[in-house]
Amino acid sequence: MKRIVVTGGLGQIGTELIRRLRKEYGNDCVLATDVKEEGTERLGEGPFELLDVTDGNKLSELVKRHRADTVLHLAGILSANAEKNPQLAWSVNMNGLYNALEVARQESCSFFFPSSIAAFGPGTPQDKTPQDTVQRPNTIYGVAKVSGELLCDYYHGKYGLDTRGVRFPGLISYDALPGGGTTDYAVHIYYDAIRKGSYTSFIAPGTYMDMMYMPDALDSVVGLMEADPSRLKHRCCFNITAMSFEPDQLAAAIEKHVPGFVLNYDVDPARQAIAESWPNSIDDSAAREEWDWNPKYDLEAMTVDMLEKLKAKLS
Repeated sequence: MKRIVVTGGLGQIGTELIRRLRKEYGNDCVLATDVKEEGTERLGEGPFELLDVTDGNKLSELVKRHRADTVLHLAGILSANAEKNPQLAWSVNMNGLYNALEVARQESCSFFFPSSIAAFGPGTPQDKTPQDTVQRPNTIYGVAKVSGELLCDYYHGKYGLDTRGVRFPGLISYDALPGGGTTDYAVHIYYDAIRKGSYTSFIAPGTYMDMMYMPDALDSVVGLMEADPSRLKHRCCFNITAMSFEPDQLAAAIEKHVPGFVLNYDVDPARQAIAESWPNSIDDSAAREEWDWNPKYDLEAMTVDMLEKLKAKLS
């Protein structure tokens, strides 16, 4: 990667990824785009443009003007919000992806697509979910992710486009709040632990989901995009994970550092149903073998760092 365009740059991943990329490749080499301008100050120094990814002509104009060699397509509507408006979710998540792939094809750019554990479904093996397995999701977000994986693979096979991607688990960050996903509880719980000393979870006890601390997620994007293509047997998308836990385990990790912390439950049936359709844990051995994926944070290390950074931020 030398000159990069990032769509959805003000989302939970994009905000931190853009700062990381600008530090590594240079401020002027990373063009951030989003459908809104609010929050651009969090991106630091570097170019920003408004972009609705359903406008393929505007995306093409920006990629050409920036002389990009890489498109990181992060724009999308997340799982819980997507279920509230599936028509809009399909338009943004699929038509936006098609536009981005077409521009990447026309301009010979490398391409990154973030898939998700939502690409799996009730028929998928729930424990140590394999890299290649049944993918029959029952959410519009998941359906779009599976379709996106297949479309990216098609563009690689048909046009030789350098498409790459990962299946992100739930992502946890002290910097940017998540935007309507099913795993959001694992971020909000840290905020409420500091502010209130308690948290009410919308996910039921005993519900295991894969999670990852944001620094590892950023490493995964850079590591995969810089990987030797001759080693990649898979393209879109690699299973990656760092940890799997359920709400009580997360609360116990927090209580070690916030004595007296209390976890309560008020389960949201809609988000709980989504969570139950996803794996308990996934197998990321393909990523480890093909591009040396190796996360640095487990639950304890993440909790220590999250609480330290959040206390400083909220003070």
